[in-house]
Amino acid sequence: MTTTSPAVVPQPGPEATSAPRRRGTRGGRAAHGRSRSEWKGLAFVAPFLVMFLLVFIAPVAYSIYLSLFREQMVGGNAFVGFENYGALFVDPQFWEGFGRVTLFLLVQVPVMLGLALVAALAIDSARLHASGFFRIVIFLPYAVPAVVAVLMWGFIYGDNFGLTANINDWLGSTVITPFAREWILVSIGNIVTWEFVGYNMLIFYSALRVIPTDLYEAAELDGAGPMRVVTGIKLPALRGAIVIATIFSIIGSFQLFNEPNILRTLAPNIITTYFTPNMYAYNLSFAGQQYNASATVAIVMGVFTAVIAYVVQLRGSRKEER
Repeated sequence: MTTTSPAVVPQPGPEATSAPRRRGTRGGRAAHGRSRSEWKGLAFVAPFLVMFLLVFIAPVAYSIYLSLFREQMVGGNAFVGFENYGALFVDPQFWEGFGRVTLFLLVQVPVMLGLALVAALAIDSARLHASGFFRIVIFLPYAVPAVVAVLMWGFIYGDNFGLTANINDWLGSTVITPFAREWILVSIGNIVTWEFVGYNMLIFYSALRVIPTDLYEAAELDGAGPMRVVTGIKLPALRGAIVIATIFSIIGSFQLFNEPNILRTLAPNIITTYFTPNMYAYNLSFAGQQYNASATVAIVMGVFTAVIAYVVQLRGSRKEER
């Protein structure tokens, strides 16, 4: 008679039983480490987030809130929904100011960016002597405070004093009239161009300085001339900088305020309280005590500016991908 012994099932040793635990411990430590690093990152950016909420999100939210109400003779501040927006869209004064800054944008921005581009290319070229001196001189007007710059140009533009009056007296006739109705926008555009050509020049010049020198060497070996280098290497490399400068200029044009508001004391019959949308919102709020209408103008102009800037950025990125 034969007997069979039962099969012995091998028992897991200490190493087998402890391995999963060690893996779970390592995973838990990794997760704990990630959570700690995430909290450290959040603590690092917390001051920015707090300031962003206080100085950007909160004012925008409060402006939207104000735009949905209206101060009435009976009942006080009442909720009116989108009635303020409907009244603004049929307001001729708002559209007159909006059309004026749009014309200003279409004419002044290309001129300013074109001058800045020419200056940056000239300074970047090896043919211009004392390029550092010219770079400082062109950038210097941007360092002048806007109020000081407008007051200085207002003195130059004066019909009864300053450089314009002296030239007209010397010519014996009123030839130069910066404060005339047909020239006032050109005069303001000249001031803004003088202020910001150096700023945009610095953006373009910084982009030119990061172009690899290998491209210039290859172009020289191929026999490319200076103009071919500009059109084939420098301008394509400046596309991103041009898009950024254009977006900044669009935002600045729609926010036009300092120059016409300061010059208004010299030409009160030409520069009205609604000369630009920002001036219109300012006077509605501080002169007319119409805070709800002023907030509505601010929100509408913010949306217009964001949409146009986004379209410019989108078109610029598509061209860059091509």
